[in-house]
Amino acid sequence: MNQERLMDIILAPINSEKSYRVGDKFKQFVFKVRKDSNKLEIAKAIEKLFNVKVKKVTTCNMPSKARNFGQVSGRKSGYKKAYVSLHEGHDINFTVAEGK
Repeated sequence: MNQERLMDIILAPINSEKSYRVGDKFKQFVFKVRKDSNKLEIAKAIEKLFNVKVKKVTTCNMPSKARNFGQVSGRKSGYKKAYVSLHEGHDINFTVAEGK
């Protein structure tokens, strides 16, 4: 796999009540990923970015939603979500900067 593509797959972590609940209960982390990525690419990208060992990746496509912007109706774009499980002893800490 191309190293540049691996760096572009993970778009952002998802921080919501549901993602915190899933993280506490099942030791999973939730990320927003590119729509054209697959599970193997997501696992490799997480391992490379955070230096952890990925156990399992589950993905789901979130549909677009209709929204009104004043009198104009439109749609929010859909996205792909990845639930990442890590092996025992590995953890991702988003609050601590790596370089310090």
